[in-house]
Amino acid sequence: MTITYRVSRRVTTEFFSILAQLLNKQLSVMNDRLMHLKERDWTETKAHSSWQIFKIMAEFVDGFESLAKIGPCISIFGSARTKAGSRYYELAHDIAKRLAEEGFGIITGGGPGVMEAANKGAQEAKGKSVGVNITLPHEQYPNPYIDHDKNMHFDYFFVRKVMFTKYSQGFIMMPGGFGTMDEFFEVATLIQTKKMTDTPMVLVGREYWSGLLDWIRSTMMEKESNIYPEDLGLLKLFDTADEVVEYFRVFYTTNKLRPNF
Repeated sequence: MTITYRVSRRVTTEFFSILAQLLNKQLSVMNDRLMHLKERDWTETKAHSSWQIFKIMAEFVDGFESLAKIGPCISIFGSARTKAGSRYYELAHDIAKRLAEEGFGIITGGGPGVMEAANKGAQEAKGKSVGVNITLPHEQYPNPYIDHDKNMHFDYFFVRKVMFTKYSQGFIMMPGGFGTMDEFFEVATLIQTKKMTDTPMVLVGREYWSGLLDWIRSTMMEKESNIYPEDLGLLKLFDTADEVVEYFRVFYTTNKLRPNF
């Protein structure tokens, strides 16, 4: 006789949430022990890595459960150091607000600067405002404009980037630093390699991005032939909220909204 156990989604989510809390405590203890070792103990390092697998899995489950029914969203990336009231802060706010009015949810890294501006714009338009925060020793703290049930925290950048890319139907790159560049090239790679459906990607700020795009075209593409012209097909460079919103509006009059993978 075969007995089948059915576990509800809610119970599964609660289990992994509790598991993640327990693993955080366990990993914290092991991290402290490793920090005080004069010579690395590879046996202890292996044990630490084995525990990490469960923590990583718990973060994926938590993220998927939180965003599974989120609907069409656009991710907005940019610097945590952008000051309130500055040009790019206000531009990120306006873009997010207008896209939310078009029916898109807004996903950001959940921190200050550009991320705060975008979440603020989304909430003002009564749209969905998602923050996928990352635990860092400095700079990163949740901004106050994230919906309570969509304020997530991750320890691992790669888990966080999956949440950005899986649930977004468009990507907007505001001016930013290494983190924004990482996210830009991550998305470009996923689109180029067909790991993700063709998705609009917008760079905002010609003055900021033109140098990078010129180098990509002249050196990476024309001189070294490391990419093809079609790899840049969905990449657009704009300066205004009007241009950004119109691009997404036109694109999705002829393309379906769907999860990426």
